[in-house]
Amino acid sequence: MNVIVCVKRVPDTEARIRVDSSGMAIDKAGIKYDLSPYDAFAVEAALRVKEAAGEGEVTLLTLGDSSTQETLRKGLAMGADRAVLLTGEVSLDGLATAKALAAELAGSDAPLFLFGIKAADDDQAQVGPMVATLADRPCVTGVSSFDVEAGTAVCRREVEGGRETVHVDLPAVLCMTKG
Repeated sequence: MNVIVCVKRVPDTEARIRVDSSGMAIDKAGIKYDLSPYDAFAVEAALRVKEAAGEGEVTLLTLGDSSTQETLRKGLAMGADRAVLLTGEVSLDGLATAKALAAELAGSDAPLFLFGIKAADDDQAQVGPMVATLADRPCVTGVSSFDVEAGTAVCRREVEGGRETVHVDLPAVLCMTKG
């Protein structure tokens, strides 16, 4: 089964962040960047889907500049088959990011688009659901695990007091909270 995982390059979660002299941005000197941890969960989930199906391809997709290639290489080292870098400006405008990703995904026949529930840098949980809306696909957020059964994703979500199971027809967008 083919799965596309949208990933983001973020400052390492243990990096010491400082404000630059303008007071309007972070000082990027010396900051190590990494794959957002929730996106790493989505990559792991995609690899399990491919393994269970016995065939398919896991493709990583991201928006950024040339330095984002390092993040894609990490995903490839995890086992993804292919990586696509959309060269462009990364900002806090989730809708602009979602539009760029959705435009790239428009012709895709992959039954699953996976996202991390949120990015570790801006803590926004909006790009995945926005892409789902723009791509006219159903979306399940807060997914801790899922299985694919006969054209349906059976998603498990941890909710207050227990677990919830949500069935969604494929193609769909799933936003992962765990690997």
